[in-house]
Amino acid sequence: MRYLFEDYVLDTDQRELRCGAELIATAPQTFDLLLYLICNRERVVSKDDLLGAVWSGRIVSDAALTTRMNAARGAIGDTGERQRLIKTMPRKGFRFVGTVQEAQRPTTIPPGYVAQNDDAAQRSLSPPRLSIVVLPFANLSSAPEQDYFVDGVTGSLTTDLSRISGSFVIGQHTAFTYKGKSVDVRQIGRELNVRYALEGSVQRCDNRLRVNVQLIDATTGNHLWADRFDKPFADLLDMQDEIVARIARTLDVQLVVAESRRAARTLNPDAADLYFQGRYSWNKGLTPEYLAEARLFFEQALAIDPNNIDALSWTATVEAALGVLFLTDHPHEHLTAAETKVLRALCLAPDHAWAHFTLAVVLICTNRVARGMAECERALALDRNLADAHEMLGVAKNYMGCAADTESHINEALRLSPRDISAFRWMNTAAFAKLLIAADAEAAVWFARGIEANRNYPLLHFGYAAALALLGRLDEAQVAAKTGLALDPAFTIRRVKGVSVSGEATFVAGIKRFVKGMHIAGVPEG
Repeated sequence: MRYLFEDYVLDTDQRELRCGAELIATAPQTFDLLLYLICNRERVVSKDDLLGAVWSGRIVSDAALTTRMNAARGAIGDTGERQRLIKTMPRKGFRFVGTVQEAQRPTTIPPGYVAQNDDAAQRSLSPPRLSIVVLPFANLSSAPEQDYFVDGVTGSLTTDLSRISGSFVIGQHTAFTYKGKSVDVRQIGRELNVRYALEGSVQRCDNRLRVNVQLIDATTGNHLWADRFDKPFADLLDMQDEIVARIARTLDVQLVVAESRRAARTLNPDAADLYFQGRYSWNKGLTPEYLAEARLFFEQALAIDPNNIDALSWTATVEAALGVLFLTDHPHEHLTAAETKVLRALCLAPDHAWAHFTLAVVLICTNRVARGMAECERALALDRNLADAHEMLGVAKNYMGCAADTESHINEALRLSPRDISAFRWMNTAAFAKLLIAADAEAAVWFARGIEANRNYPLLHFGYAAALALLGRLDEAQVAAKTGLALDPAFTIRRVKGVSVSGEATFVAGIKRFVKGMHIAGVPEG
């Protein structure tokens, strides 16, 4: 279905908003908000109506609703002052007051349509990137009363996946038309014009609930990824939230992998292709080489599309990583560059969760902790599955001299995504917090856990060396230091000292303990 008003077309099949020939970038919730207002244009829509339809009944602050409403107005050239198309009805709600015509979407290419080139024509007919349908999960339990839980997992996953930047997620009502039907996933892909399908099942085994999921390439039928999630049987709704969060977080990574592989086979990659290849390079590891590779892809994407928000945000992320991970002798230059880039990204897209998180990294690590924590909270309000933001709240507690509180934030990140590709980094933060409060034995345990998760991250080995040295286990400390230097031969204690350390006295003293431990372990001064 297409809804036509003024010069705009809202296409529900393609989930696109266009003004003439121009495609208007809209976040998934902004699109859903516009669609709901237009479909209910004969009446005033209350705040509760919007929360139920767009946010699935979740509690949302007035500020978040206002921000999303402003985004919807901005997408169609309206403002809160003019209210030409979306009118606020004081103490009642909102109403779409524009004149709307409805039309079925053409099933064939209009006569006279000519693509710029064959590649463009192929792209125009191909399923959108990150397009996915969450098919109704199967209830393999003997208890039919658990159907509501299984359907709840499906619906919540649909909502959560729509938060992935640039995703196109088929609505739950459409997906449920396939419930109980045996249909080839390739046929579903053709009917819905999507690249991916997520299938799953839920089964109760004694006192545990087991959820199996698999991601399928809907164009070929090939299985791209599968996993199993086990949880003790307790409160079903709490369990549903946790399982959904874990699956959504993992799927975000898996979709990046799938899209980057597609992009690598593309003869003429565009900005989005290059962005996904940059994300894939980032996921390989936090080393200068992989970060340089990721930055190159992001910069190439920006050369094609200077306003590609994802590429701009992640370029800032790379700069921030170079500034805070002791990978360079000039951290402040990278942090300044990161702040400049991420602020520009937020000017273009105020609701970009990852950009808010990246700004939080810069602010916290330059000792503007209160503002950084506020950015973390903002990021989590936009994406409740953003486990990295929980970790950064732990980093903030370190800077505040409240390192004893850091572990709880790390455990929350690990609860959301225990097998996350970033888990090793979160464990490093917990371990460092223990060093700050002289709990060196606990620090050593956390460092060891991090090394088990990722043996190729040098900072874990240097931290482990410091903790062991402070515990008097000198031989082991020297081995850990040598392992770290084998991974990063350029690392020196001077890099740690080169980061401006100021603020709460406990934090400053903790940094000095870290430096002392590395000295004892034999890490070079530089």
